[in-house]
Amino acid sequence: MSHFLIRLYKDSDYVAVRRLFACGTNEHANGAFKRGIRRPHFGVTLLTFLILPLFGIVSFTTSIIALAVDISFVWLVVRHLFKSYVEFCLRDDLLDIQKYYMNQDGACFWVAESGGQVVGTVATAPSPYAGGEKHLELKRLSVSKSHRGRGIAKALCRTVIDFARQRRGCEAVILTTNIVQINAWKMYEKMGFKLDHTFYLPIRFIKLLDLKTLFYRYNIPKLQ
Repeated sequence: MSHFLIRLYKDSDYVAVRRLFACGTNEHANGAFKRGIRRPHFGVTLLTFLILPLFGIVSFTTSIIALAVDISFVWLVVRHLFKSYVEFCLRDDLLDIQKYYMNQDGACFWVAESGGQVVGTVATAPSPYAGGEKHLELKRLSVSKSHRGRGIAKALCRTVIDFARQRRGCEAVILTTNIVQINAWKMYEKMGFKLDHTFYLPIRFIKLLDLKTLFYRYNIPKLQ
């Protein structure tokens, strides 16, 4: 049985929280890269580079170099997307966690602690989407690799749901996650979240790589 404690964030958690978020986010770059190079247009490009030498149009050496450049380009784009996102978040809400979450009405930040170390995080804040005044957004859910599979993520998720239930007038908990975060969205579905819709962020190359954002909703039962 795994022993862990979920508690409110405190300033001494700052470095650990930011590091956990950065590591947890960047690890999905590999999945995004694999998804990107499986896209039909990349497959056609790669196949073309393999066929051209057979017709003597280019040498095999040139073809191999072109293949390497094409694959490297996809990898660099993916790495840039994830790195930019992490840097943005570290400059945004994760720059001053106390101010953004702990001192804002309707917002909160929790950590999961095990063996005296921060091994998980989750936060919530009023939703920035339509109906935000009645919805809370689940954010920054992350669990260290060494402590996954122990029910920590589910416990953190339940913490946000319980917080939402206690908010007068709150109708739902919403969240967004990326298509490549398979374990995450499967867990959300098991927790009772329903996929509402998918969309592409208005960022260059996102649609080309088919990196869809999934929008989930958990309805809070109305009190009788």
